[in-house]
Amino acid sequence: MTDDLQTADIARVADAAARGELIHEGERPGLRYVRHYRHPVARVWRAITESDQLRHWMPCDIVGERAAGAAITLPFWPGHVEKYAIDEPTLTGRIEVWDPPRRFGWTWGGDLLIFELTPLDDGTELIFTTWPEDPDPAGIASTAGGYHLCLAELTLLLDTGSAPPMTDVDEVAFRLADAYRRQFDAA
Repeated sequence: MTDDLQTADIARVADAAARGELIHEGERPGLRYVRHYRHPVARVWRAITESDQLRHWMPCDIVGERAAGAAITLPFWPGHVEKYAIDEPTLTGRIEVWDPPRRFGWTWGGDLLIFELTPLDDGTELIFTTWPEDPDPAGIASTAGGYHLCLAELTLLLDTGSAPPMTDVDEVAFRLADAYRRQFDAA
């Protein structure tokens, strides 16, 4: 598959996917996305927890023991560090929830990310919820666009076995961030 085709595929998948929603817990804003995959829970679980899969759709790896309470490091993939001149290429976090193969929650800096998988007759439902540390509306919209792209990359990985490097398709996230700004401003 050519790079142009993969870029077109990711834009198509991202545009077709339902937008995430802005949620609140008290004053703290969060984001929730719901996705349906035509793959069994075990396949989706592997994609959201294993390094060889994460590299296709997350900007960082998750290094450390997979157990509730375990400290983890979150090194950005080299392409991200280089393209975005990331000063702190490794962040720290902690696994908050480890309940294979249904729930996986971890902190990334001050953000909390929770992945919940439910088996369906025709595959798996993923509910991804994140509670960003920074409540700034512009930051929330940017985060929303970024995770929307991540989940589009995950969809492409599950459906085709590969996805273009996120650093090659980041214009999709920028476009989505603008759409999320408009969506959240209208709410």
